[in-house]
Amino acid sequence: MADWHAHFQNENEEDPEEAEDNEGAKRVLELDQYEGEKGKRSFKEQIGHSTDGSLGDALWVCSNLFSDVRLKLSHKRIMLFTNNDNPHAKDSSKARMARTKANDLRETGIILDLMHLKKPGGFDMSLFYCDIVSVTEDDDGATQGMESAKLDDLLRKMWAKDYKKKAITRLHLNLGEGVELSVGVYNLIQSTRKPTAIRLYRETNEPVKTKTRWFNGETGSLLLPSDTKKAQVYGRRQIVLEKEETEEMMRFDSPGLVLIGFKPLSMLKKHHYIRPSQFIYPEETMIIGSTTLFSALLTKCLEKEVFAVCRYTPRRNIPPRFVAMVPQEEQLDDQKMQIIPPGFHLIFLPYADDIRKVDFTEKAVANEDQIEKMKLIVQKLRFKYRPESFENPVIQRHFRNLEALALDLKEPEEMEDLTLPKNDVIDKRIGKLAEEFKDLVYPPDYNPEAKSYHKRKLGDAAGGAEKKPKVTESLGMDEIRQHAQGGTLGKLTVPVLKEICKQYGLKGGSKKQELIDAITGHFTEN
Repeated sequence: MADWHAHFQNENEEDPEEAEDNEGAKRVLELDQYEGEKGKRSFKEQIGHSTDGSLGDALWVCSNLFSDVRLKLSHKRIMLFTNNDNPHAKDSSKARMARTKANDLRETGIILDLMHLKKPGGFDMSLFYCDIVSVTEDDDGATQGMESAKLDDLLRKMWAKDYKKKAITRLHLNLGEGVELSVGVYNLIQSTRKPTAIRLYRETNEPVKTKTRWFNGETGSLLLPSDTKKAQVYGRRQIVLEKEETEEMMRFDSPGLVLIGFKPLSMLKKHHYIRPSQFIYPEETMIIGSTTLFSALLTKCLEKEVFAVCRYTPRRNIPPRFVAMVPQEEQLDDQKMQIIPPGFHLIFLPYADDIRKVDFTEKAVANEDQIEKMKLIVQKLRFKYRPESFENPVIQRHFRNLEALALDLKEPEEMEDLTLPKNDVIDKRIGKLAEEFKDLVYPPDYNPEAKSYHKRKLGDAAGGAEKKPKVTESLGMDEIRQHAQGGTLGKLTVPVLKEICKQYGLKGGSKKQELIDAITGHFTEN
């Protein structure tokens, strides 16, 4: 093996047959023998190392590995790890063969990426690798950057290459009369969930398919899609809708972003947050010149410190939302690696119905000494939150169990739940501040272990320990009539509806829809 190492991404040599799956698991277990100092000696004896290897031969082996894959791959990528900027300086035939093979791989859709390491005197790509590595549409040159001096720098470059920059949708951004550009919409944060369970036939372990069929309740005959319709009960009448009418009701606007206006960034408040934001970036595939216009819009928004308000329709049959396009400036690290991309965040703005009006009860206000003491505690416990530092314990435990089952391990690998608080570290940081704060807030005889004492004190502070019945605000006849005529009785709770039925002597049953029908019928007749 030469002084470079090739990593094959997205390769899958496993055969669909169960025997081949077991063989693949055994090959993974065999890698454990190369761990530690003893493993390094075993690797040197069994595999070895050489400085006279041929990069062209290694690329030929990679090509054969990809050709043996029976599965459809989203992309094929080869990563070259090296600190030698001219591996075939003394052998022009090997250099020529490597360039030829790299060109053949590019023509077959295989991407070659260089993960170059730091070396004395610097790494000069122009000597050899500028003709070897591939330049993709997603690669803007920033991910190549400088050579990696640390493992963290190398891992960041690998993650930047490994992460698939896939847009969830591509659409037009309309800035006004005749002015449009195309953008791609991306999810920067997405919840990771356990893979969907696959139903298997218990005797053969083969996947089973689920089919749903509808039958007539009276005759038992099979119903076709054309035999069924949808209906909505409104005002005690059943309104039947055709399939075309249902689809037309779901259609609001064509997919796209429409600019409405601009607002200062100070107008955007934290309580406007209702869901994770999305990110937009220019797309040249739909409208040429979108990048230039997008960059000009981003620059001006950053200079003026404003955000754009737009109407956002991501796809057909989806209601439009108002969004705030918040500008974001590009940031690079010391290795010239992009850590924050330039573009706009799409912040989903709430409707009036999304904002609740909560009546807060009066509570005791802390004094200055208590506030200052709590400030000291908060300062001691502050830390910089990094999402990548915390793994989902449920997901990690799930995959560790699958790994133990696939590799036939006695027990799964131990997992540390990083979401649990480190009490020893917390106690060391705050010291005596917790006791001092407790003395300022609670009475001298306070004991948190005595639950009965705690409950009694809370009851006394609230004006009595006995439980008070919940009082429901009664509605007047005019208000009830407006709800009934406007079809908004569904916004009322079941206890309120029952109270209305009791008030007017109506028999509405126990279900909410039955109560609504009874009240609607009463006020329709009267």
